[in-house]
Amino acid sequence: MGERLISLMTELSCLISSRSIDISPFRGEIMNAGLRQFTMSDLKVLRLVKKSEGDLPEKAFTAEAVAQPEPKPAADPVPRPVSAPSIKPVPDRSRQSQRQPQRPNLSREEMLEIFRMMYLSRRLDDREIQMKGQNRIFFQISGAGHEAILVAAGRCLKPGHDWFYPYYRDRALCLQVGMTPLEMLLESVGAEADPNSHGRQMPSHWGHKELNIVSQSSPTGTQLLQAVGCAEAGYRVKLIKELKKRVKGFHNDEVVYVSLGDGTTSEGEFWEALNTACNLKLPVVFLLEDNGYAISVPVEVQTAGGDISKLISGFPNLYRQRCDGTDPIESLATMRRAVDNCRKNRGPSFVHAKVIRPYSHSLSDDEKLYRGEAERVSDAEHDPIKRFGALLVQEGIADQEELQKLKDEVDREINEAADIALASPQPAPETVLDFIYSPSVDPTSPEFDTEDQVELSGNPGTMVDLINRCLHTEMKRDPRVIVFGEDIADCSREESLGQVKGKGGVFKVTANLQREFGSARVFNTPLAEANIVGRAIGMATRGLKPVVEIQFFDYIWPAYHQIRNELAVLRWRSGNEFSSPMVMRVPIGGYLKGGAIYHSQSGVSLFTQIPGLRVVYPSNALDANGLLRTSIRCDDPVLFLEHKHLYRQAYNKSPYPGDDFMIPFGKAKTVREGSDISIITYGALVQRSIVAAKQAEQQGISVEVIDLRTMNPYDWNAIVESVMKTSRVIVAHEDTMSWGYGAEIAARIANELFECLDAPVRRVAAMDTFVAYAPQLEEAILPQVADVLKAIVELNGY
Repeated sequence: MGERLISLMTELSCLISSRSIDISPFRGEIMNAGLRQFTMSDLKVLRLVKKSEGDLPEKAFTAEAVAQPEPKPAADPVPRPVSAPSIKPVPDRSRQSQRQPQRPNLSREEMLEIFRMMYLSRRLDDREIQMKGQNRIFFQISGAGHEAILVAAGRCLKPGHDWFYPYYRDRALCLQVGMTPLEMLLESVGAEADPNSHGRQMPSHWGHKELNIVSQSSPTGTQLLQAVGCAEAGYRVKLIKELKKRVKGFHNDEVVYVSLGDGTTSEGEFWEALNTACNLKLPVVFLLEDNGYAISVPVEVQTAGGDISKLISGFPNLYRQRCDGTDPIESLATMRRAVDNCRKNRGPSFVHAKVIRPYSHSLSDDEKLYRGEAERVSDAEHDPIKRFGALLVQEGIADQEELQKLKDEVDREINEAADIALASPQPAPETVLDFIYSPSVDPTSPEFDTEDQVELSGNPGTMVDLINRCLHTEMKRDPRVIVFGEDIADCSREESLGQVKGKGGVFKVTANLQREFGSARVFNTPLAEANIVGRAIGMATRGLKPVVEIQFFDYIWPAYHQIRNELAVLRWRSGNEFSSPMVMRVPIGGYLKGGAIYHSQSGVSLFTQIPGLRVVYPSNALDANGLLRTSIRCDDPVLFLEHKHLYRQAYNKSPYPGDDFMIPFGKAKTVREGSDISIITYGALVQRSIVAAKQAEQQGISVEVIDLRTMNPYDWNAIVESVMKTSRVIVAHEDTMSWGYGAEIAARIANELFECLDAPVRRVAAMDTFVAYAPQLEEAILPQVADVLKAIVELNGY
């Protein structure tokens, strides 16, 4: 009866998986015939394959349902040829596959190598846990339970050819593509020789220049948009002929791998990344390693319906697959299909791999506080290393003695690597400031200073005119310059270009760039600021030079995560192995009737306090042209702030200074000489300070006005020189008074120039509130000429 039932069930499974029949009318009869002899896992799989069109019932995609328990090894294995042994496969439920996929044919050596790599990854985790307990390392987060799918992924990809954006569970992947146990342990101990970060990042934050593993950070999901940008760089290189001579390391069949945990699918940047990858049909392999938990939060709390694969089913051009990520053979077959799809440039692939997490989230977490014993036991039954080791014995590929010998060799390798790592020196304290900025290109140097040789020609142009002309000349000079953002193109639908005037940005700053340089170099993006900056980071990492626009400073905040935790720190955290030089153009500021709360902000200090980010703020057309050219040609990320009120003012116009005119960063300009009081200012307050100074002159007060021009770095020497001359100083800015940019300048003057002062440092700034819509309210909130003049008179009489 048992054999007959097994045969019957096998036939039924094949028919059901091919969707030929529906067993629901016969469910009772089958159960009465002895179906109860089957395990609970078999019943769940049967229920899964019954569902039509690949749909899964809620909570069905679990370790217990998808993965099979550890097979029992044969008592006396007999060696025999093995072409495609595997743990019992799970039926393919992809909507895009109507037939059972073929299993990969692997040699005995390949099978053993897969096991060895999985075991190596696990034992490295265990050794780090031991070292953490001995207080010899200071953090540990493991990839336990994820080894099978990651080794499979690594075997399908090409190190140094493809690009990798892993996350912290991806130890096995990094080992498979060529990182060594010693390199991993060097990171664990914080050694200077660590190729991941040279002692600057926590363990399991992977990065390796030679292998194209781009430095990984801690924020969840930020790597996704960068991976898309990395793939988009290859896409743009194929479209732009001039780029093929200027950039290296691109391949027609390259693939970008990016991984994430199930919790990361709750991040908005996950959806933004999928959207762009599918829209442009980019060769990105998204690997979702679903272990069911984001620290302590289970997947059904994270995800509506508990199954992200259902939620993404509507994305076009996305090749979707699911697999048992604890089965290395099934995982290998799945990853081969996913990678092959991308190599043939058919669009992105998405692999949903169900894995387990047998250890706590990290050593800072205790999973016993939120996971029941039965659940943890179930995970242990599906441990990929135990299961695969037992399978090797069961299939006669290796006996227990052979496996133990392999394990002993791995343990010796790890012990030797640990001894070397623990003896390796940490970075010297004096290196902490290395690589905040580019060590090879200094935008504060005389190389970027052509002000004294400038020759002006032509009719005077506004700030908009001279920024636009700088963009034109720099794009002509360097084909690596790519311009994109919201509404910046002339017209996305090229067939309409000849019929319309063209948009060119809401302030017309990018007008006619698309017409001249084409849609491959000038293009619109989704209305998503993180998408703009994240993609730009990925492109810049590959050698392109993105110049992106955030439409209004007031809406930059969705991108702040990418700017603060990725863009500005990439060079430093990787020890100069990776960098992302790019320019973010951002209209900013008030003094616009009707700008109100969401079009008039000036939170400069939130960006000037970020190490690694250059912040530039011109006050006139000539400076805007020279500073933007320096920004594009320098090797650091730059936030280029353009005051909206200054865009078309007649008083700040200038003739054209030439195609190589540059102003170095950190060089202030004395826009008005004086002897009684110094005003340190920037942006829209420059002109207001000049007007106030002229009015003060009628009262016999001589006022000097210093335009900083760049906020980070700023010209401290110019400040010192002016304050020593006048002994009285006002710091004036449009930012709020409390915690505004001027607070730092005032504090440093008081600290370092106290003996030169004849009066306290005075500040003129916006009120500590938001900018209102009504003109009368806006005028009261923002600093006016009268406010500056009042401060001058009062300070002079101190």
